[in-house]
Amino acid sequence: MFVQQLKSKIHRAMITRGDVEYEGSIEIPSDLMAAAGLWPGEKVLVASVTSGNRLETYALEGPPGTGNIIMNGGAAHLIKTGERVVIMSFAMSEERITPTKIVCNEHNEIIS
Repeated sequence: MFVQQLKSKIHRAMITRGDVEYEGSIEIPSDLMAAAGLWPGEKVLVASVTSGNRLETYALEGPPGTGNIIMNGGAAHLIKTGERVVIMSFAMSEERITPTKIVCNEHNEIIS
C-alpha cells in the first residue's frame, strides 16, 4: 500500500517579499531547496505560522545565498511579507520515508 508521507520541510522560514503580479509559485533560494531536498517545480504546502493561512503551490528556484523567500501570484494576498511559514512537500511510498527537515532563523539562514 502506498502512503503519502512528509518528504521535505523548511520550518519557520520568513516571507521576505510578495509579488501579486507574478503568475504563481513560491520562490526559495536554491541552497535552501537543496538542503531540504526540494525540487524546482515540486508541489508544496505552505502554512503560515503567523496567520494560519495554508495554500498549495509549486517551488521556484531562486538565487542561492539571498535568503529571499518570495510568495508570488494570488497567494501573496493570503501569505504576506514578514509572515513565518512552514514549507512542506510530500511523497507516496510503500516504505517509510525519513523526511529532510531544516529550521530557519528570521534571515532564512539554516539554524538546524
